[in-house]
This record gives sequence, C-alpha cells and structure tokens, in this order.
Amino acid sequence: MRAYIGGHQAVSVNEFIELALGTPAELWLGVEGETEEEAAARLDAARDILADNPELPDDVARVVAEVIEAHAPDLFNVVPLTRPAGRRWVSRKGAAA
Repeated sequence: MRAYIGGHQAVSVNEFIELALGTPAELWLGVEGETEEEAAARLDAARDILADNPELPDDVARVVAEVIEAHAPDLFNVVPLTRPAGRRWVSRKGAAA
C-alpha cells in the first residue's frame, strides 16, 4: 500500500511524519549529539513555526489520535484482559464488587 500526502509519496515512516506535519520530526525532538547552540537554533525555529501556525499542536494531536485509533493493536501489541467466568472481584474492604 502506498501513502500519499499532498501529492508526495511517503516511502518511510519518517517521510510520512514529515509530510503530515510539514516539518521534520527532528525539529521537535532534536537529534542525538546536538550542541547547545544547535538545540537553541532548532527550538528558535520551532517557536517561529508555532507562531506562524498556532493550529499545529491541535493538528498534530488529531493526527496522532487517528493513528493510534487505527493502529493501536499493531503499535502496542495490546491483548484485552478478560475476567474468568464465575469469579467475583472483592474490594479491599471485603465487599463484593
């Protein structure tokens, strides 16, 4: 399956993120080994982007929520827990729950 965002094909997860956000993920997360000056410049650029696009945090949260909703079992390997039949849970005070 191919993923296209704004007419551009995303061939990796990082490209998908960059195309979806309009910025590289490294801008927000940083990179290993960056100097204090590099981090300051990166954060300054990020502040400028947020000033120009104040809706970006909401857009990012929406994209993340959609990805989690669509792919939660694959991303987190979640197995639902079930209560054994015929067993009742007892609260700490001793009353049946």
